Amino acid sequence: MSSDKNQKSGGLVPSGKREIEKYSSRIISRGLELFKVVEQVQKEALFPIIKEGRYGYINRAGKIVIKPQFDGAGDFSEGLAPVAIDEKWGYIDKKGRIIIKPQFQVGEKFREGLLVVAVVNKYGYIDKTGKIVIKPQFGWAREFSEGLAAISYDAKPGFFDRSGNIVNHSEGKWGYIDKMGKIAIKPRFEWAHEFSEGLAAVSVDGERGYYIDKSGKIIFYLECKLAFNFTEGLARVEVDGKWGYIDKKGNVVINPQFVFGGKFDEGLASVAVVDKYGYIKYGFIEKTGKMIIKPQFEGPSHFSEGLAPVKVNDKWGYIDKAGKMVIKLKFDDASSFSEGLAWVQIDNKCGYINKYGDYVWKPTS
Repeated sequence: MSSDKNQKSGGLVPSGKREIEKYSSRIISRGLELFKVVEQVQKEALFPIIKEGRYGYINRAGKIVIKPQFDGAGDFSEGLAPVAIDEKWGYIDKKGRIIIKPQFQVGEKFREGLLVVAVVNKYGYIDKTGKIVIKPQFGWAREFSEGLAAISYDAKPGFFDRSGNIVNHSEGKWGYIDKMGKIAIKPRFEWAHEFSEGLAAVSVDGERGYYIDKSGKIIFYLECKLAFNFTEGLARVEVDGKWGYIDKKGNVVINPQFVFGGKFDEGLASVAVVDKYGYIKYGFIEKTGKMIIKPQFEGPSHFSEGLAPVKVNDKWGYIDKAGKMVIKLKFDDASSFSEGLAWVQIDNKCGYINKYGDYVWKPTS
């Protein structure tokens, strides 16, 4: 059995069948190892942090993976994260490489491989390379969900004033496009939510409470003031100033009775009632409408990874699904857990804690 003495890839090139098989096996093995390393990097959860006025990213262990160097930073979604440089937003990968150069006014998240962008006051969509795949042509556009995105040619988003009223906007007709940019549902609604669990809430002739399927067919109508997307089989609606829940056939399964109703997550929803002293307090119900965690908190919340941030006497902590305070009230602000960590704020400084309440990144400003 002989071997060619020409050196390639740092070794001898085999000529015999058995040697070729062994050589191929080693190459495949090395390739699989490299693929696993790359795959692990891609899957590793990263979290934005601020240090000495610059933004970077840490991993779950609190180790800096992308050094603080940006003017702003957002969460990763679908492998990319928005970062700001000189007041413009672009996108980086998990190695910190700029994939889409900073050029946008805001940094939103990718959804289903596409991102809504505005170019000269018109909205369109780009892919993860930064290429425009649906040209800017809409007055207002929403993110993709379940393969469709709500768009309007003539509506304009405007902005909220200090009183919470939206100003400098214009109304128009809403419809839906597919990922090729083709009209999937003709614009004919006054408002349109994203699709969730196969249905979307829309307004028809000024009335909310209509739900359509992906063909644009109206599935049912419920007379109400506000209607929202389905989560875990139920949607929250406001009827005569009270919040309740409906199923996907339009049946009321939890009677409108709450001052506020949040979406269901992990089987529970945050709801508000007025206590005997006239204060609004928040608790949690299950899908039968039964109050599982009594109203005692100062703001709405939701469960994620088994815990929910709650506020009492202007301080935030975390409870489990039994209502037990498992991370004590000590934060000025707090978010839900994601990938094992939660963002918290104390004394105008931001950090991250794990599910034991320990800091993996001590609050910095």
